[in-house]
Amino acid sequence: MNITFHGHAVIHIETNGKNIWIDPFINGNSQCDIQVDDVKADAILLTHGHNDHLGDTVEIAKKNNSLVVSSAEIGTYLGWQGVNTHPMNIGGAYSFDFGRVKFTQAFHSSSFTEDENKQLVYLGMPMGVLFEAEGKTLYHMGDTGLFSDLKLIAERHKIDVLFVPIGDNFTMGPEDAKQAVEWLQPNFVVPIHYNTFPVIEQDGDAFIGSIAPIKGKALKPGESMTI
Repeated sequence: MNITFHGHAVIHIETNGKNIWIDPFINGNSQCDIQVDDVKADAILLTHGHNDHLGDTVEIAKKNNSLVVSSAEIGTYLGWQGVNTHPMNIGGAYSFDFGRVKFTQAFHSSSFTEDENKQLVYLGMPMGVLFEAEGKTLYHMGDTGLFSDLKLIAERHKIDVLFVPIGDNFTMGPEDAKQAVEWLQPNFVVPIHYNTFPVIEQDGDAFIGSIAPIKGKALKPGESMTI
């Protein structure tokens, strides 16, 4: 399994001959190293509906005939736009040909901002994503704040790679993210959701240093790892 970080919370997973993307926010992402036309996607997993996570999903999905796996509300919203969707909800799991997806709870807001209409479109509860393939489990936490039920998730799932937000302001900051890592005890940690905007500037390397002896790396945009 190959994993590539593309800035903010954008994760590209290559497994079982498939390309899976999580939260493909590319246009407007100051940290992103690719263009929308570069993306090959069999499936897109969405944690929630904020513009910096739903991102370029519609364009990518239509171009690639991708399956979008998301909350029920996001599935309906994107279905109206001609996107192929598989709606799910918190606590539910489903096995696809590219891997198994289970959504966890997350604590923050979820809506899409339509600037031209000055409207907020409610898009259901936010979620984290547990993705299993090739005997490995990845956990993308989305934008969540710290919550104690992470201990239960750790009891139920041995996490190989954890994608944890550290930007603060909109998500956990480094101190709360460190606590989340201690509770979850993953094999490897990759910080996400930082340095995209001035208000979420953080030192990813310093965060990784703070969680020792748990291993991790602050991947640069475009940098890959194999597990």
